[in-house]
Amino acid sequence: MRLLPSRLLVAFFAFTAMALGSFAIGHFDGSEKDRESLRKTSEAIRAAFARGDVEAIMAYHHTNVIKALSADKYLNGRDAVKADLTATLQTVRLEFTEHKVESLFFQGDTAVEESIFGITGTPKNGGAPIIFRGRAMVVYVRYKESPTGWASIREIVQPLP
Repeated sequence: MRLLPSRLLVAFFAFTAMALGSFAIGHFDGSEKDRESLRKTSEAIRAAFARGDVEAIMAYHHTNVIKALSADKYLNGRDAVKADLTATLQTVRLEFTEHKVESLFFQGDTAVEESIFGITGTPKNGGAPIIFRGRAMVVYVRYKESPTGWASIREIVQPLP
């Protein structure tokens, strides 16, 4: 039995529509459980910053983490992130004052969060506080060693005016 070209086209378009439908935006929203555990991860990291708790912050960072915190500050690996964080928190108290998720994307064992953030840095020597606002893209992966099951593996920060 020969299919007419028009039937082949209809079959092709029907198959294409079904295939594309499986990649709809909702597919990348993640499950309720994933969104909640990622929210808890973000909250725990920000709370640990407010306490100045380096070990708690690092519990949510993958061994192979890379952070591009500014044009001249590229940290490669957990040890580099921890050393930089320890040095920073010895001189400044950091508190997140803003965190607005702009975009959240899940694909398998990976989540990508884009957010606007604000941080107040208060020098421990009594100087005037500094406010820093920026946009961050953080890539999280499932990580069994993290208290929430998610760990940051890539982060890039863009300052905002």
